[in-house]
Amino acid sequence: MKPSGTSVQSVSVLIRPNSSWMPINLRDLWEYRELLYFLTWRDIKVRYKQTALGVIWVVLQPLFLMLIFTVFLGRLVGIPSDGIPYSLFTYTALLPWQLFSRALNEASVSLVVNERIITKTYFPRIFVPISAVLSSLVDFMIGLVVLIAFILVYGIQPGFAVLAVPVFALLAVIAALGVSFWLAAFNVVYRDVRYLLPFLTQVWMFATPIIYPMSVVPEDWRFLYGMNPMVGVVEGFRSSLFGKVSSSHPTLALSALIAAGVFIGGLFYFRKAEQTLADVI
Repeated sequence: MKPSGTSVQSVSVLIRPNSSWMPINLRDLWEYRELLYFLTWRDIKVRYKQTALGVIWVVLQPLFLMLIFTVFLGRLVGIPSDGIPYSLFTYTALLPWQLFSRALNEASVSLVVNERIITKTYFPRIFVPISAVLSSLVDFMIGLVVLIAFILVYGIQPGFAVLAVPVFALLAVIAALGVSFWLAAFNVVYRDVRYLLPFLTQVWMFATPIIYPMSVVPEDWRFLYGMNPMVGVVEGFRSSLFGKVSSSHPTLALSALIAAGVFIGGLFYFRKAEQTLADVI
């Protein structure tokens, strides 16, 4: 029973969007850092839950694509590979590409998939697409072990340029995060994204030097071609491993700048969309 002469006062808490010009709240990111680990680990476990082969699919998918490309494009069509065995040439490109494409597919729907926790509790929403991209990075690391085995089988000895491999892997992650921020926020309002994305990734793959070297691209088209951030990732990845790719350094630099621009723009757009995210989703 409530004692006589006392009153119960209700307390209202008003939550306003962050008015800072920064696209992310660094204090929040640090405070909820353990949640990012949890979301990433959950994505990894859910991806291969109740599958017969589990993480073996990470290796089988690029291997099958490598085999198809090698037989039909390397042997029958005779596409050049700049002196690198065509199977190794394509597999090396498929690793960063699948990191990128898998991250887009997972991150673009991540906000909708996590609708319940987004609408019921507060945490940095940007952790949701970031965790999807980081879980794809784990798959990339597994595929990289297979790539090292391939290089040893072919008897190729990489030079000191191999130390740049993590740099181009990081560039792939930055490009994937940037595009994922845009797509994840778009997908909350326009669910057409899930129908558009398969077509987008297919076209994007053929606009990236995966099955052909960048050396076949005419010089007059190199600047436009380099605006694809994955061009710099794939060509740089090959160059650091083999040192035989006739790549254009200005093109690689342009790809890196575009990737950074997409990433920064995605951060600002995601921050703007985050203010009404829980209401729209």
